[in-house]
Amino acid sequence: MKKLLLCLVVMLPAYWLHAQITDAEKQLKSHADDSVAGWKKGGLINLSATQTSLTNWASGGQSSMAVSGLLNLFAHNKMDKGLWENFLDLGYGSLKQGKRDWWKTDDKIDFTSKFGYNTTKNMYIAGLLNFKTQFADGYNYPNDSIRISRFMSPGYLLGAIGLDYIPGENFTLFFAPIAGKFTFVTDDSLSAEGAFGVDPGENVYAEFGSYIRAFFKIDLMENITFQTKLDLFSNYLHNPQNIDVSWETLLTMKVNKFFSATLTTHLIYDDDIVISIDKNEDGIIEEAGPRVQFKEVLAIGISYKF
Repeated sequence: MKKLLLCLVVMLPAYWLHAQITDAEKQLKSHADDSVAGWKKGGLINLSATQTSLTNWASGGQSSMAVSGLLNLFAHNKMDKGLWENFLDLGYGSLKQGKRDWWKTDDKIDFTSKFGYNTTKNMYIAGLLNFKTQFADGYNYPNDSIRISRFMSPGYLLGAIGLDYIPGENFTLFFAPIAGKFTFVTDDSLSAEGAFGVDPGENVYAEFGSYIRAFFKIDLMENITFQTKLDLFSNYLHNPQNIDVSWETLLTMKVNKFFSATLTTHLIYDDDIVISIDKNEDGIIEEAGPRVQFKEVLAIGISYKF
């Protein structure tokens, strides 16, 4: 019994010391992983399709088919004092209903590159470049003879210099008191109409102002991730109180490694974009002016995260 007690007295401090060293090693390794320099890359691919077929269906309706795709990529390079972040978001969706041609339901090209130099804890002096446009022509459905948008009509290029607050990987807040925003309308017919804020006959509309971008991401549950991005721009030279808003959200719900559901929303308000309203659908425009735009896409299909 005395030998057993002696062994315990000798072994317990040794076990406690080993546990403390192991915990310290884990913390040191975790800290090293968080601060390690180099490239970090990843992304999300989602493909979905829905199909409805009706034959002699007494309740009515139309056969339809819809397909959509979503691609989110990122590549970050962490240096000694610098941080270079790159994001690419692509999306496209199309719908065919009855005997009608395919109608576009989603179309997005969005690229952002941001470089920051660390000055104090979590704070960077940073420059940001953002480019947005679309892949294909858009029409005033159900009238598919009137084209209202196409590649680079509109196209948006924004450059900004300011401060970037990054307390962790899941939240960033970028504020730029110096920002330039350029709207491109390369299609001559849309340019002649003065679409998307350009002067009639011009292809570029330039604005100078301030810019804010906020990004937040959280794992709500084990297989449910939510992220949101808010962009605000104020034009110093024309109606600075009318702030341009772009607010996007992405909710990802994974069923297993390859199947998931995604819900995306996009709210836009741009004081320079005139929205025409035909209340009676008789071809006569009753109202025209800037309005809140909103898009929501729910997709269920094959998903792969890497």
